[in-house]
Amino acid sequence: MLTPKENFLETVRGGKPDRYSNQFEALALQWCSPQDVRHPDTECGKAPAQNAWGVWFEWPEGTPGPFPLQDPEHLLIRDLEHWRNYLKMPETEFPEEEWAWIVEEADKVDRSRQLVTAVFWPGLFENSHHMMNMENCMVNLYEEPEIIHEIIDMLTEYELKMARNIIDHIHPEALYRHDDWGSQRSTFMSNNMFREFYLEPTKKIYKFWKDNGVEVVIHHSDSYGETLIPEMIEMGIDVWQGALSTNNLPKIAEEYKGKLTVMGGVNNGIVDRADWTPEKVSAEVNRVLDWVDSPYLIPNCTFGGDISSFDGVYQAVTDAISAYNEKKYRWR
Repeated sequence: MLTPKENFLETVRGGKPDRYSNQFEALALQWCSPQDVRHPDTECGKAPAQNAWGVWFEWPEGTPGPFPLQDPEHLLIRDLEHWRNYLKMPETEFPEEEWAWIVEEADKVDRSRQLVTAVFWPGLFENSHHMMNMENCMVNLYEEPEIIHEIIDMLTEYELKMARNIIDHIHPEALYRHDDWGSQRSTFMSNNMFREFYLEPTKKIYKFWKDNGVEVVIHHSDSYGETLIPEMIEMGIDVWQGALSTNNLPKIAEEYKGKLTVMGGVNNGIVDRADWTPEKVSAEVNRVLDWVDSPYLIPNCTFGGDISSFDGVYQAVTDAISAYNEKKYRWR
Protein backbone atom coordinates (compact mmCIF):
# COMPACT_ATOMS: atom_id res chain seq x y z
CA MET A 1 0.00 0.00 0.00
CA LEU A 2 1.35 3.41 -0.96
CA THR A 3 2.05 5.97 1.74
CA PRO A 4 -0.17 9.08 1.73
CA LYS A 5 2.66 11.03 0.10
CA GLU A 6 3.29 8.40 -2.58
CA ASN A 7 -0.40 8.04 -3.34
CA PHE A 8 -0.83 11.83 -3.59
CA LEU A 9 2.11 12.14 -5.99
CA GLU A 10 0.81 9.28 -8.15
CA THR A 11 -2.51 11.10 -8.38
CA VAL A 12 -0.93 14.45 -9.24
CA ARG A 13 1.38 12.92 -11.84
CA GLY A 14 -1.41 11.00 -13.58
CA GLY A 15 0.10 7.72 -12.43
CA LYS A 16 -1.40 4.78 -10.56
CA PRO A 17 -2.74 5.70 -7.13
CA ASP A 18 -4.04 2.70 -5.17
CA ARG A 19 -6.90 4.67 -3.55
CA TYR A 20 -8.36 8.13 -3.41
CA SER A 21 -5.94 10.52 -1.76
CA ASN A 22 -7.94 11.60 1.27
CA GLN A 23 -8.20 15.36 1.75
CA PHE A 24 -5.00 16.85 3.24
CA GLU A 25 -3.63 13.54 4.58
CA ALA A 26 -0.49 13.80 2.43
CA LEU A 27 0.21 17.44 3.26
CA ALA A 28 1.76 18.54 6.55
CA LEU A 29 0.54 22.14 6.49
CA GLN A 30 2.98 24.59 8.05
CA TRP A 31 1.65 28.00 9.08
CA CYS A 32 5.14 28.98 8.72
CA SER A 33 6.52 32.43 9.32
CA PRO A 34 7.02 34.77 12.27
CA GLN A 35 4.45 37.00 10.57
CA ASP A 36 1.80 34.47 11.65
CA VAL A 37 2.82 35.02 15.27
CA ARG A 38 3.20 38.77 15.11
CA HIS A 39 -0.14 39.17 13.36
CA PRO A 40 -2.36 36.19 14.28
CA ASP A 41 -5.69 35.72 12.52
CA THR A 42 -8.81 36.80 14.34
CA GLU A 43 -10.79 33.99 15.94
CA CYS A 44 -14.47 33.28 15.40
CA GLY A 45 -16.58 35.59 17.55
CA LYS A 46 -13.52 37.42 18.91
CA ALA A 47 -12.29 40.99 18.47
CA PRO A 48 -11.07 42.08 15.01
CA ALA A 49 -7.35 41.67 14.25
CA GLN A 50 -5.02 43.53 11.92
CA ASN A 51 -2.71 41.74 9.49
CA ALA A 52 0.83 42.73 8.57
CA TRP A 53 -0.33 45.06 5.79
CA GLY A 54 -2.73 46.87 8.09
CA VAL A 55 -5.98 45.28 6.90
CA TRP A 56 -8.51 44.63 9.68
CA PHE A 57 -10.38 41.31 9.78
CA GLU A 58 -13.31 40.06 11.79
CA TRP A 59 -14.93 36.63 11.99
CA PRO A 60 -18.57 36.90 13.03
CA GLU A 61 -20.13 33.81 14.54
CA GLY A 62 -22.08 31.73 12.05
CA THR A 63 -19.89 32.73 9.08
CA PRO A 64 -17.36 30.45 7.34
CA GLY A 65 -14.25 32.53 7.93
CA PRO A 66 -12.68 35.94 8.57
CA PHE A 67 -13.66 38.90 6.41
CA PRO A 68 -11.90 42.25 5.92
CA LEU A 69 -13.45 45.26 7.63
CA GLN A 70 -13.92 47.86 4.91
CA ASP A 71 -16.04 50.60 6.42
CA PRO A 72 -14.58 54.14 6.18
CA GLU A 73 -12.95 53.80 9.59
CA HIS A 74 -11.07 50.59 8.74
CA LEU A 75 -10.51 50.66 4.96
CA LEU A 76 -6.77 50.64 4.28
CA ILE A 77 -6.39 52.44 0.93
CA ARG A 78 -8.75 55.40 1.08
CA ASP A 79 -7.29 57.42 -1.79
CA LEU A 80 -5.91 55.32 -4.63
CA GLU A 81 -3.96 58.16 -6.20
CA HIS A 82 -1.93 58.44 -2.98
CA TRP A 83 -1.85 54.72 -2.21
CA ARG A 84 1.77 54.83 -1.07
CA ASN A 85 0.69 56.93 1.90
CA TYR A 86 -1.39 53.98 3.12
CA LEU A 87 0.43 50.90 1.89
CA LYS A 88 3.84 50.00 3.27
CA MET A 89 5.60 46.68 2.76
CA PRO A 90 5.69 44.68 5.99
CA GLU A 91 8.92 43.49 7.48
CA THR A 92 10.31 40.36 5.84
CA GLU A 93 13.42 39.72 7.96
CA PHE A 94 13.07 38.21 11.42
CA PRO A 95 15.51 37.17 14.17
CA GLU A 96 16.44 33.50 14.12
CA GLU A 97 14.83 32.92 17.51
CA GLU A 98 11.45 33.73 15.95
CA TRP A 99 11.97 30.94 13.43
CA ALA A 100 13.02 28.34 15.99
CA TRP A 101 9.61 26.85 16.78
CA ILE A 102 8.65 26.91 13.08
CA VAL A 103 11.74 24.92 12.13
CA GLU A 104 11.08 22.55 15.02
CA GLU A 105 7.53 21.86 13.84
CA ALA A 106 8.67 21.20 10.26
CA ASP A 107 11.40 18.87 11.52
CA LYS A 108 8.76 16.71 13.24
CA VAL A 109 7.20 15.74 9.90
CA ASP A 110 7.95 12.28 8.55
CA ARG A 111 8.88 13.29 5.01
CA SER A 112 8.55 9.70 3.81
CA ARG A 113 4.79 9.89 4.50
CA GLN A 114 3.89 13.55 4.07
CA LEU A 115 5.05 16.59 2.13
CA VAL A 116 6.16 19.50 4.28
CA THR A 117 3.82 22.14 2.90
CA ALA A 118 4.33 25.87 3.29
CA VAL A 119 1.07 27.81 3.61
CA PHE A 120 0.80 31.34 2.25
CA TRP A 121 -2.18 33.66 2.08
CA PRO A 122 -3.62 35.95 0.89
CA GLY A 123 -2.57 35.93 -2.74
CA LEU A 124 -2.29 38.90 -5.07
CA PHE A 125 -5.95 39.34 -6.00
CA GLU A 126 -7.30 38.73 -2.51
CA ASN A 127 -4.75 41.07 -1.00
CA SER A 128 -5.66 43.75 -3.56
CA HIS A 129 -9.36 43.75 -2.80
CA HIS A 130 -8.81 43.38 0.95
CA MET A 131 -7.02 46.72 0.85
CA MET A 132 -9.54 48.71 -1.16
CA ASN A 133 -12.72 46.55 -1.05
CA MET A 134 -13.97 44.33 -3.84
CA GLU A 135 -16.06 46.90 -5.69
CA ASN A 136 -13.29 49.50 -5.78
CA CYS A 137 -10.74 46.89 -6.80
CA MET A 138 -12.80 45.66 -9.73
CA VAL A 139 -13.52 49.21 -10.94
CA ASN A 140 -9.86 50.18 -10.54
CA LEU A 141 -8.77 47.32 -12.80
CA TYR A 142 -10.54 49.24 -15.55
CA GLU A 143 -9.98 52.83 -14.51
CA GLU A 144 -6.53 52.80 -12.84
CA PRO A 145 -4.61 49.89 -14.36
CA GLU A 146 -1.18 51.52 -13.90
CA ILE A 147 -1.69 51.98 -10.17
CA ILE A 148 -3.03 48.43 -9.76
CA HIS A 149 0.05 47.09 -11.55
CA GLU A 150 2.24 49.08 -9.14
CA ILE A 151 0.41 47.65 -6.13
CA ILE A 152 0.64 44.11 -7.52
CA ASP A 153 4.37 44.63 -8.06
CA MET A 154 4.80 45.51 -4.38
CA LEU A 155 2.74 42.52 -3.26
CA THR A 156 4.76 40.24 -5.53
CA GLU A 157 8.05 41.58 -4.19
CA TYR A 158 6.83 40.89 -0.66
CA GLU A 159 5.78 37.33 -1.49
CA LEU A 160 9.15 36.58 -3.06
CA LYS A 161 11.05 37.88 -0.04
CA MET A 162 8.88 35.85 2.32
CA ALA A 163 9.25 32.78 0.10
CA ARG A 164 13.03 33.05 0.26
CA ASN A 165 12.99 33.07 4.07
CA ILE A 166 10.43 30.28 4.41
CA ILE A 167 12.33 28.07 1.97
CA ASP A 168 15.64 28.68 3.75
CA HIS A 169 14.16 27.72 7.11
CA ILE A 170 11.78 24.78 6.55
CA HIS A 171 12.73 23.50 3.05
CA PRO A 172 9.16 22.75 1.98
CA GLU A 173 8.33 20.13 -0.63
CA ALA A 174 4.96 21.68 -1.44
CA LEU A 175 3.30 25.08 -1.35
CA TYR A 176 -0.34 25.69 -0.43
CA ARG A 177 -1.28 29.24 -1.43
CA HIS A 178 -4.64 31.02 -1.29
CA ASP A 179 -6.10 33.37 -3.88
CA ASP A 180 -9.83 33.12 -4.59
CA TRP A 181 -10.57 33.88 -8.23
CA GLY A 182 -14.30 33.31 -8.54
CA SER A 183 -17.77 32.88 -7.13
CA GLN A 184 -19.82 29.69 -7.20
CA ARG A 185 -20.87 30.30 -10.80
CA SER A 186 -18.23 32.41 -12.49
CA THR A 187 -14.73 33.81 -12.30
CA PHE A 188 -14.42 37.38 -11.02
CA MET A 189 -12.93 38.61 -14.29
CA SER A 190 -12.40 37.61 -17.88
CA ASN A 191 -9.43 35.54 -18.97
CA ASN A 192 -7.96 38.56 -20.75
CA MET A 193 -8.12 40.76 -17.66
CA PHE A 194 -6.82 37.94 -15.48
CA ARG A 195 -3.87 37.52 -17.81
CA GLU A 196 -3.22 41.27 -17.92
CA PHE A 197 -2.92 41.67 -14.16
CA TYR A 198 -2.37 38.39 -12.35
CA LEU A 199 -0.91 35.74 -14.62
CA GLU A 200 2.71 36.87 -14.92
CA PRO A 201 3.20 37.93 -11.27
CA THR A 202 1.69 34.68 -9.99
CA LYS A 203 3.74 32.69 -12.51
CA LYS A 204 6.85 34.44 -11.20
CA ILE A 205 5.97 33.56 -7.61
CA TYR A 206 5.33 29.89 -8.36
CA LYS A 207 8.47 29.61 -10.47
CA PHE A 208 10.52 30.92 -7.56
CA TRP A 209 9.13 28.29 -5.19
CA LYS A 210 9.72 25.52 -7.71
CA ASP A 211 13.21 26.73 -8.58
CA ASN A 212 14.01 26.43 -4.88
CA GLY A 213 12.96 22.89 -4.08
CA VAL A 214 9.15 22.91 -4.04
CA GLU A 215 7.84 19.93 -5.96
CA VAL A 216 4.09 20.58 -5.92
CA VAL A 217 2.15 23.84 -6.01
CA ILE A 218 -1.37 23.60 -4.57
CA HIS A 219 -3.53 26.64 -5.24
CA HIS A 220 -6.70 27.30 -3.22
CA SER A 221 -9.65 28.94 -4.94
CA ASP A 222 -12.98 27.65 -3.62
CA SER A 223 -14.98 28.68 -6.63
CA TYR A 224 -15.96 28.08 -10.19
CA GLY A 225 -12.76 28.37 -12.19
CA GLU A 226 -12.55 25.81 -14.97
CA THR A 227 -12.25 28.54 -17.62
CA LEU A 228 -8.96 29.58 -15.97
CA ILE A 229 -7.37 26.12 -16.14
CA PRO A 230 -5.08 26.99 -19.07
CA GLU A 231 -3.80 29.95 -17.04
CA MET A 232 -3.42 27.78 -13.94
CA ILE A 233 -1.26 25.33 -15.85
CA GLU A 234 0.80 28.15 -17.38
CA MET A 235 1.34 29.58 -13.89
CA GLY A 236 2.79 26.28 -12.70
CA ILE A 237 -0.11 25.13 -10.54
CA ASP A 238 -0.19 21.36 -10.04
CA VAL A 239 -3.27 21.04 -7.82
CA TRP A 240 -6.36 23.24 -7.75
CA GLN A 241 -7.74 22.90 -4.24
CA GLY A 242 -11.26 24.10 -3.47
CA ALA A 243 -12.82 23.37 -6.85
CA LEU A 244 -16.58 23.49 -6.34
CA SER A 245 -18.91 20.93 -7.85
CA THR A 246 -20.30 23.71 -10.07
CA ASN A 247 -17.27 22.92 -12.25
CA ASN A 248 -17.33 19.97 -14.64
CA LEU A 249 -15.14 17.86 -12.38
CA PRO A 250 -15.38 14.55 -14.30
CA LYS A 251 -14.19 16.25 -17.48
CA ILE A 252 -11.40 18.16 -15.72
CA ALA A 253 -10.14 15.09 -13.86
CA GLU A 254 -9.66 13.09 -17.04
CA GLU A 255 -8.77 15.80 -19.55
CA TYR A 256 -6.04 17.34 -17.41
CA LYS A 257 -4.66 14.30 -15.58
CA GLY A 258 -0.96 14.70 -15.00
CA LYS A 259 -1.21 18.43 -15.78
CA LEU A 260 -3.67 19.78 -13.20
CA THR A 261 -5.31 17.80 -10.43
CA VAL A 262 -8.61 18.82 -8.87
CA MET A 263 -8.76 18.70 -5.09
CA GLY A 264 -12.26 19.43 -3.81
CA GLY A 265 -15.76 18.61 -4.98
CA VAL A 266 -17.30 18.34 -1.50
CA ASN A 267 -18.78 21.82 -1.21
CA ASN A 268 -18.66 23.22 2.30
CA GLY A 269 -21.88 25.05 1.58
CA ILE A 270 -23.60 21.68 1.29
CA VAL A 271 -22.01 19.67 4.12
CA ASP A 272 -20.50 22.23 6.49
CA ARG A 273 -23.71 23.38 8.14
CA ALA A 274 -25.23 23.59 11.58
CA ASP A 275 -27.60 20.72 10.72
CA TRP A 276 -24.88 18.38 9.44
CA THR A 277 -24.94 14.68 10.25
CA PRO A 278 -22.50 11.88 9.37
CA GLU A 279 -25.21 10.39 7.14
CA LYS A 280 -25.69 13.61 5.17
CA VAL A 281 -21.95 14.05 4.77
CA SER A 282 -21.50 10.44 3.64
CA ALA A 283 -24.30 10.76 1.10
CA GLU A 284 -22.71 13.86 -0.46
CA VAL A 285 -19.21 12.36 -0.53
CA ASN A 286 -20.55 9.22 -2.22
CA ARG A 287 -22.52 11.30 -4.72
CA VAL A 288 -19.43 13.31 -5.70
CA LEU A 289 -17.18 10.25 -6.03
CA ASP A 290 -19.76 8.31 -8.05
CA TRP A 291 -20.20 11.35 -10.30
CA VAL A 292 -16.52 12.10 -10.95
CA ASP A 293 -15.50 8.42 -11.04
CA SER A 294 -11.81 9.10 -11.62
CA PRO A 295 -8.63 8.27 -9.66
CA TYR A 296 -7.34 11.73 -10.58
CA LEU A 297 -9.66 13.55 -8.20
CA ILE A 298 -8.51 14.29 -4.66
CA PRO A 299 -11.82 14.40 -2.77
CA ASN A 300 -11.79 17.21 -0.27
CA CYS A 301 -13.90 19.82 1.45
CA THR A 302 -13.61 23.05 -0.49
CA PHE A 303 -12.66 25.00 2.67
CA GLY A 304 -9.20 26.57 2.60
CA GLY A 305 -7.52 24.16 4.98
CA ASP A 306 -7.84 20.99 7.01
CA ILE A 307 -10.67 22.35 9.17
CA SER A 308 -14.37 23.10 8.87
CA SER A 309 -16.73 25.79 10.11
CA PHE A 310 -18.64 23.30 12.24
CA ASP A 311 -16.74 20.91 14.48
CA GLY A 312 -16.69 17.36 13.21
CA VAL A 313 -17.50 17.98 9.55
CA TYR A 314 -13.94 17.70 8.24
CA GLN A 315 -13.42 14.41 10.07
CA ALA A 316 -16.78 13.11 8.84
CA VAL A 317 -15.71 13.80 5.25
CA THR A 318 -12.40 12.02 5.88
CA ASP A 319 -14.25 9.01 7.31
CA ALA A 320 -16.65 8.92 4.35
CA ILE A 321 -13.78 8.94 1.85
CA SER A 322 -12.04 6.17 3.77
CA ALA A 323 -15.21 4.09 3.72
CA TYR A 324 -15.58 4.66 -0.03
CA ASN A 325 -11.99 3.59 -0.57
CA GLU A 326 -12.63 0.36 1.32
CA LYS A 327 -15.86 -0.56 -0.46
CA LYS A 328 -15.84 0.94 -3.92
CA TYR A 329 -12.41 1.97 -5.11
CA ARG A 330 -12.13 0.67 -8.67
CA TRP A 331 -8.48 1.24 -9.50
CA ARG A 332 -6.61 -1.05 -7.12
